[in-house]
Amino acid sequence: MSDFASLYGPVDPAAPDFEHLRRVSAGMVPFGNHTGVEITEISAERAVVEIPEESHLRNHLGTVHAGALFTAADIAGAAAFVGAAAHGLARVKMLVLRDSRVSFRKPAVGRVRAIGTVDPRDVAKALAGSGRFDVDGRATIHDESGLLLAKLSFDYVCEVAA
Repeated sequence: MSDFASLYGPVDPAAPDFEHLRRVSAGMVPFGNHTGVEITEISAERAVVEIPEESHLRNHLGTVHAGALFTAADIAGAAAFVGAAAHGLARVKMLVLRDSRVSFRKPAVGRVRAIGTVDPRDVAKALAGSGRFDVDGRATIHDESGLLLAKLSFDYVCEVAA
């Protein structure tokens, strides 16, 4: 297993190339690729992931399967960390999900998107030190009209090199 940051190569801390970070992140999670979720945006503030309208992502009721929704939200949260930590990404060795909570509000039908964010205070604390740090993340899932379908919270752990 490679260090997390080594997968991205050099990143200019003064002017991160968020499109490069998006492209690399999009290929990092084989299961995400298998389900067809697509990272469409990474910035210092958030990441957006879309779930295509595909029959294999539906459940027996014809709505988007909860597992597909969770996958998109988790990837959005992790991608949000990449964007928020871009200026110090060279020191990040690992990011992994430790715990999560989900509240499904409405059935998801059609193409949906997950918007992920991380607590910038947690990212700043992690990048100011070395060792393992907790990072809180959140994601919301919306349909094409913008209707809120689900809210998720994530507890990530990241490891930062000295």
